[in-house]
Amino acid sequence: MTPTTHHPVRIHPDHRAKESSSRAPFSRAWLACFVGFQVLFGFALPAAEPSAARAMLRTGDYEKAIEAAHQAIQAEPGSEEWSMILGQGLFTVGRYPEARSALTNGVAHNPRSLRLRWLGREACFAAGDTNQAVEYLDEIRSLVSNQGGSYRDPRSLVALARSALRLGADPKIVLDRVLEPARLADPDLVETYLARGELALEKHDADLAARAFGEGLKKHSDDPDLHFGMARAHVDGDRAVLVESLESALRINGRHVPSMLLLADHRIDAEDYAEATKLLDEIGKVNPWNADAWCYRAVLAHLRNDAAAEASARTNAFHLWTTNPRVDHLIGLKLSQKYRFAEGAAHQRQSLAADPEYLPAKAQLASDLLRLGDEDEGWRLAREVHDRDGYDVSAYNLVTLNDTMRRYTTLTNAHFVVRLSSHEAEVYGPRVLELLERARASLSVKYGIEPKAPTLVEIFAEQKDFGVRTFGMPENPGFLGVCFGRVVTANGPAATHGRDSNWEAVLWHEFTHVITLQLTANRMPRWLSEGISVHEELEANPAWGQRMSPRYRTMILGGELVPISHLSSAFLTPKSPFHLQFAYFESCLVVDHIIRRHGIESLKAVLRDLRDGVDINAALAARTAPMKDLEKSFAEFAANEARGLAPALDWEKPPASEPTAASEKKLDEWLRAHPTNYWALRQTSQRAMADKEWTNAKPILERLVRLFPEQTGADSAYPMLAAAHRALGETNAEQRVLVEYAARDREATEAYLRLMELGTAGRDWPEVRLNAERFLAVNPLVPPPYRHLAESAEATGDPAAAIQAYRT
Repeated sequence: MTPTTHHPVRIHPDHRAKESSSRAPFSRAWLACFVGFQVLFGFALPAAEPSAARAMLRTGDYEKAIEAAHQAIQAEPGSEEWSMILGQGLFTVGRYPEARSALTNGVAHNPRSLRLRWLGREACFAAGDTNQAVEYLDEIRSLVSNQGGSYRDPRSLVALARSALRLGADPKIVLDRVLEPARLADPDLVETYLARGELALEKHDADLAARAFGEGLKKHSDDPDLHFGMARAHVDGDRAVLVESLESALRINGRHVPSMLLLADHRIDAEDYAEATKLLDEIGKVNPWNADAWCYRAVLAHLRNDAAAEASARTNAFHLWTTNPRVDHLIGLKLSQKYRFAEGAAHQRQSLAADPEYLPAKAQLASDLLRLGDEDEGWRLAREVHDRDGYDVSAYNLVTLNDTMRRYTTLTNAHFVVRLSSHEAEVYGPRVLELLERARASLSVKYGIEPKAPTLVEIFAEQKDFGVRTFGMPENPGFLGVCFGRVVTANGPAATHGRDSNWEAVLWHEFTHVITLQLTANRMPRWLSEGISVHEELEANPAWGQRMSPRYRTMILGGELVPISHLSSAFLTPKSPFHLQFAYFESCLVVDHIIRRHGIESLKAVLRDLRDGVDINAALAARTAPMKDLEKSFAEFAANEARGLAPALDWEKPPASEPTAASEKKLDEWLRAHPTNYWALRQTSQRAMADKEWTNAKPILERLVRLFPEQTGADSAYPMLAAAHRALGETNAEQRVLVEYAARDREATEAYLRLMELGTAGRDWPEVRLNAERFLAVNPLVPPPYRHLAESAEATGDPAAAIQAYRT
C-alpha cells in the first residue's frame, strides 16, 4: 500500500497512536455534546477568504502566497485566514520552525480556532516540537467539549472531524454527523471532500475514497489535492488512473509535492529509478526537508547498495523531528514492496521502537512477518492492530482470514508445509506434496541452491481468501499464485470458478520463484524473476508455460515489444489483461534469448551477481552483453521467433467488415485468393462449425492444423476439428486429433475427458491414465478422472492405486 504523504491540509495518520495513547480516550459523549449543539444552533456559511493567495497555493506559487500573507498579517495581525495561508505556505516549502511560529501567533490571536490548532499540530511535529503538537489536539478536545455550539462553520467542522478521528472517534459518526452536515452547509468546500476521502483511505476503503474525491472533482476539477486523492484511491487498483490523476494534478500545479512523491513511488515500483530520482530532485527544489522524499532517497540508495548514502538520507529524513516513526515505516514499506521483507521488517521494528503504539508500522510488520513465514507473531500483531482500530478494513480481513485458516489441514514433509482446506487436503493434498518435491529435486540441482526449509505453501479454496492473504484485501488482480521467498500463496482449483487453470503449472512456476528469490536474496528485477519461472514451466512440461501465438506475433512485429530496461514496468501498468500476459511471455523470451546465446551458466552467474549486490545492467553486461547490445539482439531474436510462427501460413489481415452475407462472400473470395491465410481460414472454419457444416469445415481445419501444428488456447483449430470428426462418426480420426491437442494444451479438460472415454472403450489403459493425470492437474475436485484412473489401475494389476482412486 502506498503511504500517505505529508501535506498540511490532510489527515496525517502517523501521530494517532502517540496522541491517543498519551491522553484520555475519546469520549462518545464529547461528540454527542457537539452534535447536540449543531442541531440546536444550525450552521453559518463561511466568510469570504483571500482567494488570490489561496489560488497561489493551489497553483504552486508558494513564495508569493507567503509574501502576501506576511503583508496582510502586518496590516491585520488577528486574521485566522491569513495565518492559515502563511502556515500552509511555509510548511509546504519546508520552513517548519517558521510555520510553527506563524501558527502559534495565529492561535494567540484566535484562541478559539480549531483550524489553526490542527495545522499547528502538523507544523509542530515537523519542527520537532512533539509536546506542543499533542497539546494542540488536547486543546481542540477541550474547546469542543466546552464550546461545541460555537463551531458551526464548515471549515471548523472539517478540523473537528480530523481531530475526532485522531482521538479515536467512530468513523461512521464522524462521516454522518460532522462531515456530512459540513457538506450540506457548504457543498463547494473542497476540504470536506478531501477529509471524507482521506478517512476512507486511512481505513483501506479505496472505493469509498474514490467516490468522495470524484464528487469533489465534479465541483473543483482544478484542485490538485482532489486529483492527488483520486490517484491514491487507485494505488492498489488501476495504475493507469493513478498516473492520469497525478498528471492532472501536476498540470494544475507543477510543484505539487504530494503528487510528485506518489509519482516517484510509482516509478520505484516500476524499477524506473532514474526517473524517480529526477522527481525527488524536483521536490527538493520546493521543499529540501520533505521527510518522505528523503525516505525514498534512502530506499533508492539501499537498492543500489550504497550504505553511506542510505544512512545519510535516513538522517536527513529525521531532520528536526528525530523521533518521527513514519520515517522507518515508509523506508521499510518500500523495501518490502521490493521483496526485501527482512530489511523491511527491521525498519518497522525501528519505527515501533520510536513509538510502540504506531499502528501503520505494526500493521506492516504483521504483513512482513506473514510473508517471511513467521506466522505466530504475524497473526498476533494483525489481531493487535484490529483490536486497536476496528475500522481498518485490511486488519479486519486478516483477522477473519486467520480464523478461517485455523480450520485448514496442514500437510508436511522434510521440505514443505502445505496448508489447504480439509476437504481439498483429503482429495489432492498428497499430489501437491509430490509435485513440490519433484520441483525441488529438479530446480535446486539446476540452480545450485538448497532452499531454506520448510517452504510454506498455502492454497485457498476461495479467491477472496487468497486476496487477503496475499494483498491484504479480497480483490485479486488476476493472480493465480504469488511467492514471497519462503512463502507461496495460490488459488486452488475451487477458487477459479469455472476458469480452467493448471494448478501444477502454477505451483511449479511459484516454486521456481522460491529458488531464484533465495538465490538472489530477493534482489532481482521482476521481469527476470517472471521470465525464469515461465521458462522453467516449459522445461518441466512442453504443454505448460507460454509460447508464441498469432496475437503475440502481431504485437512483436507491430512494434509493441517493450525494451528490456523497461520490462518490469509492463507488469505494473499494462494496457489490458492481455498485455500483462504478454509481459510474462516477453520476459520468458528474454530468458530464452540469454540462454540460447550465452548459456544457462551465464544466467546463473547473473543471479549470483544480483545476490552480491551488483546492479542488473552491470551483471548483464559482465555475463552477457551491455544492455544496449542485449536489447538490440533480443529485438532481432523476438522478431525472428515471431516470423517463425507457422511460416507456411499467410498472416496478412483480410479487410475488416461487418458479418453480413456480402462480407462472408468477400471472405470466401479472399480465401480463394489467399488459400493459406490464417485469419481467413479461421473465420471461415468457425462459420462452418457454427452452421454445423462438418464436411465443409473439416478440410479447412485440417489445413490449419497441418500448417500451424503448435496452436493452443481458445482459438485452436484442434477441438473444432475433433468435433467435426465426431459429428461425422470418424472416431479414430477424432482420437488422433485429440491426442495431438492434449499433448500441447495444459488446460484442455474436455479433450482429456474424451480421450479417457475413448481409451477405456479401446482398453488403452496407459492413455487413460495419462489423460486422467492431465485432468487432475487442472481440476482434482470432480469424480470422472478418478473413476477412469481406478479402472486403468485395476485393469493393469495395481489394486492399491485403484482403491486409492475409488476412495478419492
